[in-house]
Amino acid sequence: MKQKQQGFFERFFELSKYNTNVKTEILAGITTFITIAYILIIIPMTVSEPLRILGQDAYATKVSNGAFIATCIGAFIGTFLVAVYAKLPFAQAPGMGLSAFFAYTVMLVMGYTYSQALVIVFLSGAIFIIITAIGLREAIIRAIPNCIKDAMTPGIGLFITIIGLKSANIVVDNPATLVSMIDFSQWQNPEFDTQLIMSATVALIGLIIIGVLNAKKVKGSILIGIVIATLIGVPLGVTKFDAFDLNLATKFHDFYEVSLFKLDFVGLFAGEDLIHNIFIVFMLVVSFSLVNMFDSLGTLLGAAKQANMIDENGEVIRMKQALMSDAISTLTGALVGAPTVTTLVESSAGIAEGGRTGLTALTTSMLFIAAIICAPFVSIIPAAATAPALIYVGVLMLSNVKDVDFSDITNAIPAFITITFMPFTYSIANGIAMGLISFCLLKLFTGKIKDIKLLTAVVSVIFALRYVLISLG
Repeated sequence: MKQKQQGFFERFFELSKYNTNVKTEILAGITTFITIAYILIIIPMTVSEPLRILGQDAYATKVSNGAFIATCIGAFIGTFLVAVYAKLPFAQAPGMGLSAFFAYTVMLVMGYTYSQALVIVFLSGAIFIIITAIGLREAIIRAIPNCIKDAMTPGIGLFITIIGLKSANIVVDNPATLVSMIDFSQWQNPEFDTQLIMSATVALIGLIIIGVLNAKKVKGSILIGIVIATLIGVPLGVTKFDAFDLNLATKFHDFYEVSLFKLDFVGLFAGEDLIHNIFIVFMLVVSFSLVNMFDSLGTLLGAAKQANMIDENGEVIRMKQALMSDAISTLTGALVGAPTVTTLVESSAGIAEGGRTGLTALTTSMLFIAAIICAPFVSIIPAAATAPALIYVGVLMLSNVKDVDFSDITNAIPAFITITFMPFTYSIANGIAMGLISFCLLKLFTGKIKDIKLLTAVVSVIFALRYVLISLG
């Protein structure tokens, strides 16, 4: 390590210890941000969409504006905590799956308001802080069987791959087969949306560029690939410059009016049947808590293993600090108006670019704040340009499937379920949950009950009850 790098960042983040440097960490942080910047557009749209469906367009616009500022602030708080407290290269922000549950299940189907839904997120954050402080979340991680832990990294690899394939329109809906590849032969059909084909083309070109650059050991290959794919998308009509309107004065006004500290505790429990209301809220809090917990655990374990950030006990280094950062950001995110803030799987893109310390996360957190002003520039980057990064990282993470023990069928089936359920149910939490449940059942009915830890069984039962009760609710 050169002497000039022995400054504050070197001392605080111990760059030499992790064989990295300031330039690599900053490039990795930028890569992470660019890869996940789509949430700055998608989260506000998702949160406000139920209100538009209900015909509350004016209020929906206010919520969208407020949620945009809240998303930036919530992501900054969570990622900054990971940077300076946990000193790990992970980014945190409102997750897509939990945001969709927040909007379409809690708000649209169950009829709770935006302010009431934020209370549910706040309560799940409070629970997170308590169970993290007493070490329960760490204990749960230790209770996860090795076969499932080994399956998490390849499972997450497939999960982020399908996210990339879907966002680039390479994989599309098919009523006969559920999914299929985009039909490239339709590119001259006037009745077909050829922009879908152009998007898929840009993504495939970007993937080849990233692969070639990486094979030639070019530093910043993922970031360079994203930039080149963005430029290629200009003549093909994929990269658009009609950025969404960003009237900061209006957005901050709406943020203060509808999002910041606007949690409606009284309205959440109002109604004639108080006991029923409490039960429903309790089940929702449990649902948010379980999904967020296992999404975060899966991401931390999977990405950390890929980056060799696992200690001698097989645990993520500074795991408790990372989990506490997650817990605090969930609670504070709700206070500013953001859906559940969680550790994002797309952090793997920055890790693949060489990010190994909190300096990567610090860079990403600063960009989240800058995005409040620079959002139009961020929105220029199309999903087709960032999708190759996710697919490429999926390749790297899937290689860890070699660590899975398939010799014992009672371990192989839970591992296989964990790997396949993550992409096919579009949820890391579902993969882990079904893996745990199948593990316990297989061990129980094959006379290997000693392989089941008490906490493993308890978590499996809770997950099973969660599926049953939510379906009944």
